[in-house]
Amino acid sequence: MDNYLNINRDAWNAKVEHHLKSDFYFVDEFLAGRTSLNSIELEILGEVKEKEILHLQCHFGQDSISLSRMGAHVTGADLSDKAIEAARDLSIKAGVNTEFITSDLYELPDVLSGKFDIVYTSYGTIGWLPDLDKWAGVICHFLKPGGKLIFVEFHPIIWMFDENFTHIKYSYFNEETIEEEEQGTYADQSADLHQKSVTWNHPTSEVLTALLSNGLQITSFQEYDWTPYPCFRHNEEFEPGKYRIPQFGHKVPHVFSLTAIKKLPSK
Repeated sequence: MDNYLNINRDAWNAKVEHHLKSDFYFVDEFLAGRTSLNSIELEILGEVKEKEILHLQCHFGQDSISLSRMGAHVTGADLSDKAIEAARDLSIKAGVNTEFITSDLYELPDVLSGKFDIVYTSYGTIGWLPDLDKWAGVICHFLKPGGKLIFVEFHPIIWMFDENFTHIKYSYFNEETIEEEEQGTYADQSADLHQKSVTWNHPTSEVLTALLSNGLQITSFQEYDWTPYPCFRHNEEFEPGKYRIPQFGHKVPHVFSLTAIKKLPSK
């Protein structure tokens, strides 16, 4: 779909104001010092002080700013100009020197120079991209030799179901462009928002193959039977900060994480 970028940019621009006000993003607590990073990504990130980090699809930059607070030198990039505007404002209010750039992910190599120790991306990102081989190519382009990808994402099994998780609605495989009319937003389901969106489902095999084909070596892969976010219409908090879809319980993966290293040049 040729105009998917315009449709999705408009959708994300419309979300920004509602997200900034939502409990989901806890902006006041965030500015007071609370991190937006969860235990899953913190565990695989490790020490980031003085690291150069590129945060892809950063929304309005809370994770980018959280990484800056940990001592990293961070650049965040996102398709939504409204989100980047909010990210720059949050960065100033938080007193950190995080850089932000507005760009479609695929066009980022044309507008951003430099190489990074870490490329970071998380939660609800790749579904907005039609081509994961190009995605992995962008990651490889920006990583220094020996640099690391840190990736956390909702499990593709979750995206197979209808919004109430009563039946399988979509293929596990990337067989179709999914065009939907969306009401509300995951951060505020009662928000007065009515938007179109264009997305794609990507099976785990597609993710791994894209990374491997672009010179990245998978160094860890984990699946989790919970999510740190109450972002679905039906959530059950079974431990503080850990949510499951009740009818799935612990029997279905909700999230996966992986790390990958850009291979060093052969001598």
